[in-house]
Amino acid sequence: MIDYRSAGRLPRKPHTVFRDDAGNLLHEYCFTRVGFDGPFTISYHRRPPQDHGDGAPHPSLWPQRVEASFDSGDPLRRRHLRSQDLGPGGSPTSGRRPLLFNADLTLGVVCPTEDDAYYFANGDGDDLFYIHKGGGEVRSSYGNLTFGPGDYVLIPRSVIHRIVLDGSPQHWFWMECRSGLRTPNQYRNPVGQLRMDAPYTHRDFRSPALPDVIDPDGPRVVVSKRRDRFSRHLYRHEVLDTVGWDGTVYPFVFPISRFSPKAGQVHLPPTVHGTFATGGSLVCSFVPRVVDFGEGAIPCPYPHSNVDVDEVIFYCDGDFTSRRGVSGGSLSFHPAGVPHGPQPGAYERSVGVKSVTELAVMIDTFEPLRITEAGMSLEKPDYDESWWSA
Repeated sequence: MIDYRSAGRLPRKPHTVFRDDAGNLLHEYCFTRVGFDGPFTISYHRRPPQDHGDGAPHPSLWPQRVEASFDSGDPLRRRHLRSQDLGPGGSPTSGRRPLLFNADLTLGVVCPTEDDAYYFANGDGDDLFYIHKGGGEVRSSYGNLTFGPGDYVLIPRSVIHRIVLDGSPQHWFWMECRSGLRTPNQYRNPVGQLRMDAPYTHRDFRSPALPDVIDPDGPRVVVSKRRDRFSRHLYRHEVLDTVGWDGTVYPFVFPISRFSPKAGQVHLPPTVHGTFATGGSLVCSFVPRVVDFGEGAIPCPYPHSNVDVDEVIFYCDGDFTSRRGVSGGSLSFHPAGVPHGPQPGAYERSVGVKSVTELAVMIDTFEPLRITEAGMSLEKPDYDESWWSA
């Protein structure tokens, strides 16, 4: 969904006879979004992609969002969730822990310690991970895609894949984007190319490499998720047997360090840091940068009430000028309805600052977020009182 790409062997025209070197007919697979009106990818396989059976319910791989949530009487307060206090465990799929959610998004963390023993296909949304620590490889129908610290990893809805870890400690920020993920519309020109004034270029995104064998000795089981229900599907042959593909739907990696921030004479609103968008949310990247350079400029974010959106920030690294007591892995959750902004002293201390080293991911979402029991268990007491002046 970034641009058109291709890999492997392809026929001259879709929907025509295409055979391998032994004369066997290859099977075309059309992977489409928004019915047949949206982005799509066409791939070619040695065996029919629909050749599976034994469909059966599968136990839930992570806590259900609604069952875990608190009721609407939960108090309106600013919260600090310390995801770094969550113990590691599970796989990249089973280890997901939802912390906040609404109809558009699920936000959570993953600290996996083992590889997925099955393939997974999330039919409920695009999965976006920010890799705070760790790394590994996404193995999917499109090939293999390596990732490491500081990478965004996008796996589109319903793509069959599994994630193999690199053996290092892992800590990921996870977003399930139910209305889909895209680049903000203002970054595209009329033909769909990223504009020259966009904060990134097509060259900044990495797509999978397609080897002859994608996942040697891979499993024969695919677990799918739809409407928060999990199902199991059994294949009698190699699941990832793609020989070629082309289109605009595929997993990709975008390193947050490749985001090119903007600066102005005075403080710019956080929308200039917009990186990805969903149907009702904006994902922003705060990276080390030069800050406001005009005479008398105050680089620290101004106190504000954004009365239509909730704000979540996942803190990654560096010095956070507007906050105290946060560190890598912290999440701040500031709901609409109450003012927020710099904590006491931060506003004054920022005057004269020329650059910042902060690294963080922010989400603004229009529909109110609800907090899960796991989120409540990670809350740091007294954060809401940290704005009290001396």
